[in-house]
Amino acid sequence: MLRRSLLAAPCLVLPARAQPSARVALLHLNDFHSRHEAITAAAAICRPGGDCRGGSARMAAAIRAARDAARAEGRAPLLLDGGDEFLGSLFFTHHDGLAEAGMQRLWGVGAMTLGNHEFDLGPAGLARYLEAVDFPVLAANVEAAAEPLLAGKLRPTASFRSGAARLVVAGLVTPDTPTLSSPGPQLRFTDPAEAASRAVWEARREGPATVVALSHLGAAADRRLAREVPGLDVILGGHSHTLIAPPEVVAGPDRPVLVAQAGAFGRWLGRLDLDLDDAGRVTAHAGGTRELTPDLPEDAEAAALVAELAAPLEAIRRRPAFDLPAALPADGCGRAPCALGEAVAEAMRRAMRAEIGWQNAGGLRAGLPAGAVGWGDVLTTLPFSNTAVRITLRGGTLREALEHALARRGGGFPQLAALRYAADGVRLLRAEVRDAAGDWHPLEPERAYTVATNNFLRRGGDGYAMFAEPLEALEDGPPVEDALVRLLSGAAGSPWRPSPPPG
Repeated sequence: MLRRSLLAAPCLVLPARAQPSARVALLHLNDFHSRHEAITAAAAICRPGGDCRGGSARMAAAIRAARDAARAEGRAPLLLDGGDEFLGSLFFTHHDGLAEAGMQRLWGVGAMTLGNHEFDLGPAGLARYLEAVDFPVLAANVEAAAEPLLAGKLRPTASFRSGAARLVVAGLVTPDTPTLSSPGPQLRFTDPAEAASRAVWEARREGPATVVALSHLGAAADRRLAREVPGLDVILGGHSHTLIAPPEVVAGPDRPVLVAQAGAFGRWLGRLDLDLDDAGRVTAHAGGTRELTPDLPEDAEAAALVAELAAPLEAIRRRPAFDLPAALPADGCGRAPCALGEAVAEAMRRAMRAEIGWQNAGGLRAGLPAGAVGWGDVLTTLPFSNTAVRITLRGGTLREALEHALARRGGGFPQLAALRYAADGVRLLRAEVRDAAGDWHPLEPERAYTVATNNFLRRGGDGYAMFAEPLEALEDGPPVEDALVRLLSGAAGSPWRPSPPPG
């Protein structure tokens, strides 16, 4: 049986077929989202004296401890990153991904797959990041030959050896990236299952191998991949921010496939121990995660790097923004209306003098605390530097957009101001618009309505293709964060209060 000295989750063991020819420990993290400083359980900035978790310095300490423990147990450790290092705090806003590159070098990342947010700065920003890292960045289902800035800089797979064992790691990127980020027109995102099948074939053509898919597809897609693609041994995932620990054993076409994911925001470090036979087959495994709780001491070198990177951010953070009588959490905004989302939608609505406000839940990256809120908090909540725009759409098109959003949920879920609806699951029952007097009226299919939203949705992001073809558009609005500060500081007119819950 494999030992689990650092694993918080219970062990799962497959029956041993033979004495292992190699013993490895795959350490893994995903969706770090630039959370270099400690966070709360809601992924917001952690104030001094709070229940502070995660952070780059704790992550460095956890990685070092896991490596030491693995080596003491006769296992070769390998650290893999499931993508979305980019975006989520002022560190990314100010350093444009180079803070993440520096910290990953310090952690000793062995390989990484791209997440959709690695494309947020376009091909030029990703190219700068790739120049700054010293490990392979993988994307087996991205064709980059037509993009001069990235051609030849992404690899489909990377191979690692430990004694007689050969691990082949294939990177898989969500094919939704063009609607979620800004990869530009020259990159082509292909089917992940086809790319995974090709990686398996090429890996085993060269001899025995253990094939690991390092995936930024989401938990549901990972399980489907495990069921459908022969030859995969392990899938380490990302994108859906799911904590899968201990790993799930999914029945694949020709072998059991281990599927794991380590949550998000640097709160957990995953570890998956593998015993491998001469053919690279997994004969036994154990896995789980370590939560980076306040009792874990920080790594001094990483803490010093965080302090250095944070120094130019202090002037921004010290600027007061507004006071909040109660916190506005981001939890659940991807599944149901939330006060934080309504506030952002209302801020854009007032700023653009529109009838309706529409914000996507994926644009809300952290909650806002009660009490004094600074610009650092605001820019952690809204880190995309989006601007407000006003578009004109007919009521029938708005109904189509609501139906799209209800079916999609997650990052595209609508957070609304002056528009409400009733639904049965994903089936829209009715929708109403509030007028200037505060009265509600049914959404009229043929009437034209003005809608304030952000420039990401305006260009069709999150699948809102109908927003890219409005009747009219006004695109010179303020930054969304500026509009929110005006609203919550009282500078945008009458005080805002969250709507009462329905019913």
